[in-house]
Amino acid sequence: MNQISNIDIGIIAAYFIFVLGIGFWIARKTKDSEDLFLGGRTFTYGLIGLSLFASNISSATIIGLSGAAYSTGVVQSVYEWLSGVPLIIAAVVFVPLYLRSRITTIPEFLEKRFDRRSQVFFSIMTITSSIVIETAGGLYAGALVLQTFFPDLVLWHVTLGLAVVAGIYTAFGGLKAVVYTDAIQAIILIIGCSALTYILYGQLDFSWDRVLAAAPEGHFSMVRPIGDETMPWTGLLLGVPFLGFWYWTTNQYIIQRVLGAVDIKHARWGMILAGFLKVIPLFIMVIPGAMAISLYPGIENQDMVFPTIVTQALPVGMVGLVLAGLISAIMSSVDSTLNSASTLVVVDFVKPMNPGISEEKITWYGRGTTLVLMIVAALWAPYIANFQGLWVYLQQMFSILVPPIAVIFLVGIFYKRGNGDGAIWTLIIGTILGVIIFVLGENDLWHFHYTSNVGIMVAVSTIVFILVSNMTPAPDPAEVAKYTFRKELLDDGMEGLPFYKDYRFHMVLLVLLMAYILYAFW
Repeated sequence: MNQISNIDIGIIAAYFIFVLGIGFWIARKTKDSEDLFLGGRTFTYGLIGLSLFASNISSATIIGLSGAAYSTGVVQSVYEWLSGVPLIIAAVVFVPLYLRSRITTIPEFLEKRFDRRSQVFFSIMTITSSIVIETAGGLYAGALVLQTFFPDLVLWHVTLGLAVVAGIYTAFGGLKAVVYTDAIQAIILIIGCSALTYILYGQLDFSWDRVLAAAPEGHFSMVRPIGDETMPWTGLLLGVPFLGFWYWTTNQYIIQRVLGAVDIKHARWGMILAGFLKVIPLFIMVIPGAMAISLYPGIENQDMVFPTIVTQALPVGMVGLVLAGLISAIMSSVDSTLNSASTLVVVDFVKPMNPGISEEKITWYGRGTTLVLMIVAALWAPYIANFQGLWVYLQQMFSILVPPIAVIFLVGIFYKRGNGDGAIWTLIIGTILGVIIFVLGENDLWHFHYTSNVGIMVAVSTIVFILVSNMTPAPDPAEVAKYTFRKELLDDGMEGLPFYKDYRFHMVLLVLLMAYILYAFW
């Protein structure tokens, strides 16, 4: 690869200074816990949509999508553009329930709908996964990516540096600092990757036929045979939607910026905007990887595809911009998971244990917790290198543990007979069965693709939830009515608006766009 120029390094350094400056500027305006955890509930749809996009795109996503498109095809992009489906479900059904409940954390909603047991179980699971898997994993993956560009970097130095920068502005600026920096980072990421795509396409004379001609047969197909190891059609149908539902509807670090919306209109508009933005990676991260097949043949390690096309195709200055976008992706994921984990610790555990705690103490608990979790993630991240095989297994196992969570939310808001006993036993039994299936699969005794396992576990968890709920006392109908779906919620916040401002109009446009992509890449 070409040497990174001093100009590019200067652009990256300027980016770090800029992001820290934004964080400290916002920190001066952060006065209480609502500012720290929910940005004072002041976010408009543009900030929400851009922040959702940026928080979701990690460095591993960019590297992984480009590499997968080079080696196995564009099918992995379904996790990106199909995100519109769960985002629509969240905007239609869950946003009004969440905002009417005035919750700060998603586990709080489980306490209101069911009881404290489900809240504690889900909160502990989310905090653990946020720090041990998502934050530390993001730091580790980001450090590995940066090492491909700067081989002399020391792994633990990079993870610590990234954690400190993200942790400091997150601790003192709270969610508002996270959302504002995310919005800037999303714009940088889109501009940088779009420029890269344009340059690569230009090298192919802007000929789509040349792109297709260089790729193996079926490389641009989204619907694969049932025996496909990458993504069988059963996984596309049964696994991806439920994994997406868990991520976009029940994941604290995603939903937290929606909870901070100025009103329900902006919350819904922001989620649909994120659905449109999630289509973009197909064109600026996935297809460039496919273009590289003819431009840079023979790349054996798929993780080197993106670094190769960046350093070989881009001029001086543009490399720095794209790398700044790549670092943006790392920072966006890390700051979001740190902020959400500290929110969960303080709101779900510190406040209930200290009913009379002051606003000032809550704020400092939040900041202190963020810094502590930052240190834990930074210290753990380098050790992932010793457990790389286990790390892949943990990611797969976590995807198997998603179904019981998805069921108690998705079934729970429609099935009013569902109760606290049904919820907690669904979480316990679903988690145990998920671990069993994982172990059987690792010992070659279970042969379903892990995305297909998601659909199976959703069915089993639904049966457990309904059976246990019907075998135990019914919940109070008056209380349940506040936290379950009703038709009038569909119009919430849309009264008096022209059709082109109605989220349902935007929703139809998004569905048509996703349907066209599926048709074009069938």
